[in-house]
Amino acid sequence: MNPFSMHVDNLASVKDDMVAFIAGHGIRRVPAHAGDDLPVIYWEDENNPDSWKDFVETAKAAGAAFITMSDMVLEKEDVELLIEEVQEEDYEIQATTGASELDEAQSLVTHIGKVGHLQLGFPHQGFMFVFETSTEWYERYQQLLESVGDLSNIVFEDEDEDDQP
Repeated sequence: MNPFSMHVDNLASVKDDMVAFIAGHGIRRVPAHAGDDLPVIYWEDENNPDSWKDFVETAKAAGAAFITMSDMVLEKEDVELLIEEVQEEDYEIQATTGASELDEAQSLVTHIGKVGHLQLGFPHQGFMFVFETSTEWYERYQQLLESVGDLSNIVFEDEDEDDQP
């Protein structure tokens, strides 16, 4: 479980603290997201809400010249698209659980403009070391996106199978 998820629903102040802390250690901050193409080692210290500070200090000790930093701010368009996808999912399969997913998607409107996810990273000896934290609502948002995406794949796969002779 995420150390911030129970207490914080907007990571904007944490982001500000990170920016200042990184600068205070004399490390450059690069606005970038560590992708999936590199071997990644994830920082795990879930019991310490300030473990990101340890991460930055570890980057400095490793001689990192920079730290990548990315954030996810929930945009109105993202929520609208998710609501639309959930509504289509409910319409297409007539699922009984669609209403609760629709309610959850609609409840995300209260988080528009908030920072829900932060990622820090630094390269070292062929690996990308990564620290991530998310709010509880962002994690649920991702689950809803995946659930809609998974259903779309199933629907398309079924259609493809029907087209086979």
